[in-house]
Amino acid sequence: MDRKLPIGLQSFEKIRQDGFVYVDKTAYVYKLAQAGVPVFLSRPRRFGKSLFVSTLRAYFEGRRELFEGLKIERLESGKPAPWVTRPVFHLDFNGADYTHEKGLKNKLDAMLRRWETDWGISGSDLDAGERFQNLIEAAHAQSGHRVVVLVDEYDKPLLDTLDNPTLEEGNRAALKGFYSVLKSSDEHLRFVFITGVTKFSKVSIFSDLNQLSDISLDRDYAGICGITEDELLNTLGPELKALSAQLDLNGTECLAALRAQYDGYCFHPDGPASNNSYDGRMVYNPFSLLCALQKRRLGSYWFETGTPTFLVRRMRRAGLNPKRLTDNTIYATESRLSDYRADDPDPVPLMYQAGYLTIRAHDARTDRYTLAVPNGEVKYGLVESLLPAWAPGYSELRGTNVYSLLDLVEAGDTDGMRDVLAALFASIPYTREDDSFENYFQAIIWLVFSMLGRYVSCEVRQASGRADVLIETMDHVYVMELKRDSTAAEALTQIDEKGYAKPFAADRRKLHLIGCTFDSKTRQLTEWQAR
Repeated sequence: MDRKLPIGLQSFEKIRQDGFVYVDKTAYVYKLAQAGVPVFLSRPRRFGKSLFVSTLRAYFEGRRELFEGLKIERLESGKPAPWVTRPVFHLDFNGADYTHEKGLKNKLDAMLRRWETDWGISGSDLDAGERFQNLIEAAHAQSGHRVVVLVDEYDKPLLDTLDNPTLEEGNRAALKGFYSVLKSSDEHLRFVFITGVTKFSKVSIFSDLNQLSDISLDRDYAGICGITEDELLNTLGPELKALSAQLDLNGTECLAALRAQYDGYCFHPDGPASNNSYDGRMVYNPFSLLCALQKRRLGSYWFETGTPTFLVRRMRRAGLNPKRLTDNTIYATESRLSDYRADDPDPVPLMYQAGYLTIRAHDARTDRYTLAVPNGEVKYGLVESLLPAWAPGYSELRGTNVYSLLDLVEAGDTDGMRDVLAALFASIPYTREDDSFENYFQAIIWLVFSMLGRYVSCEVRQASGRADVLIETMDHVYVMELKRDSTAAEALTQIDEKGYAKPFAADRRKLHLIGCTFDSKTRQLTEWQAR
């Protein structure tokens, strides 16, 4: 009988009582509880934040029976007065619509009314902050224990309204006044934990919460959400074995496929130490990994649950060349990664916090982080979302010519490849937005061929430099150099002079060298030479 995997479940109580497989994160609960300081954690959506908040709640409510056999039970053994039942205020901002004027007000009012009923106090004539402060003080006085406050998806009222600056600013002001209570009520608080996707700049919501300890980039908490390879092998071994059998792969091959598709997230400044995550330095996307193990199929589960429309628009406006998503040329400082301003035109901080970029390396001397997409699921999901934004005519070609490229590439038909690309560029309307985008042509070529990267290899770095596009199939290798306002002959000359094709000199496959040029005025493909 197959075991039950907790896909989409956010209740620790349900998982434990109903016999679902649980990846044990309770050692982190113990560590945070012992430290006792107010904490902030940023992680991408569907990464297990809500489940961890639910686990914290069960612990502070003294639900010892739910933790039997878990790491925290051993850690708590012999400690004085463990498993104390404390008052917990769990603020969950999921499941509400904040895109209308009273959305946030109604959500706060509903939570406060419920708690006021629980604690027998009244405060409907006061503002939300005053009501919350009265509740904290009443709960402390009545229970004899200091209060725990857990805030899940605190930033949803802001993220939902990023396209409406007036409403977003109103929600920001309301949340700032509400959260300011946590600082003035410090003597009544045992523990505070706030989590979300982004950390909006401290000059706004968090300006009154400077006592928060941000653990988002702490090495000790790198695996607090997500699934490490150690956890995969030790907790989900039977499911991994079943997936291997379904895909007709041995264990090593199946693990490599899972790594390529779902692993690669890094949440600490040291960067990944190696290509595997067994030491906990990198984590798998938990939602996608569990879906793949349950369905026994390597799909795009996380990306399909949310399209990054807002980020795509920001990337387009900022002129962020999509090629840079994989070539390790996106950089940021820790302060840029940790804080986010809604009016910031740079999409990189939000892309990192939302899980579309992750840490690849860190230079401690300059405090420079190198970022790239974490894995295949994110890369190909982004490519699918970005291509229509860069090439509006793509929608007409999507079901025919663009996907026929795969057949042409595998057949070695360079003339057919030329015809598909020429038709694609002819379908793209000119807009003034493209005037400042120097790599517009290269970006679209990269996006088109990256779509084929699900099946073939694209954009591989070479020791002597790199070609603009390198494609490998079972029978063919294509080395392409792209030029603007130049000649195809010059592009081929560069391939020769830079030695882009040398690594394939002894390869049994047929080698194709392609020079391709693009006219910046007409936005058309003008020359194509293959040899």
